[in-house]
Amino acid sequence: MRNVETDKPKFLVGLGNPGREYQGTRHNIGFEVLAALRRKWFLDDGRSAFHGRLYDARPQRRQACSRRVLLLAPRTYMNRSGLAAGEMMAFYKAPRGDMLVILDDMALPLGLLRFRADGSAGGHKGLADVLAALGGEDVPRLRIGIGQPPEVMDSVDFVLSRFRREEEETVEKAIATAVDAVEDWVFEGIGFVMDKYNRKAGS
Repeated sequence: MRNVETDKPKFLVGLGNPGREYQGTRHNIGFEVLAALRRKWFLDDGRSAFHGRLYDARPQRRQACSRRVLLLAPRTYMNRSGLAAGEMMAFYKAPRGDMLVILDDMALPLGLLRFRADGSAGGHKGLADVLAALGGEDVPRLRIGIGQPPEVMDSVDFVLSRFRREEEETVEKAIATAVDAVEDWVFEGIGFVMDKYNRKAGS
């Protein structure tokens, strides 16, 4: 069967903060999913572009169709993520619906995935900056639950903290599921992944 490559690319933006001091923090789970996708798709070290690190992938499905996917890890800080995402989408003249933002969500139970096709930022400053830069809320996003802070802990300190040892297995499973889910989004679209992955906790 002839291999068919779809010319129209898809775009992935994982949100996080640059720098070694932020590696492994709850706020950087978007970066972790991108790193896992890079390993699965055997990507190289990428290149500097659009105020971030850009990776070019061509994943294949069912040995019959491949699609170009551009992965971007912004090197701005979280609150300026829109600078990177906006530049990339403007350069490729791509519609907002062709980009998936991958981010942490403090309102979701640890490890739970939630896709949405549009909507507000829900208090997430990184996503808010992306939506503002792209000029609309119709931007698909994958939220990954990082749990809620203890009552005695400030929310900023919580998202910049690392996962506890007893949480690591749940987080690793969530990242692995997110990798499969993102690949499904690339080939099947937002409606498919919302139906497949938006399950309630414990289901």
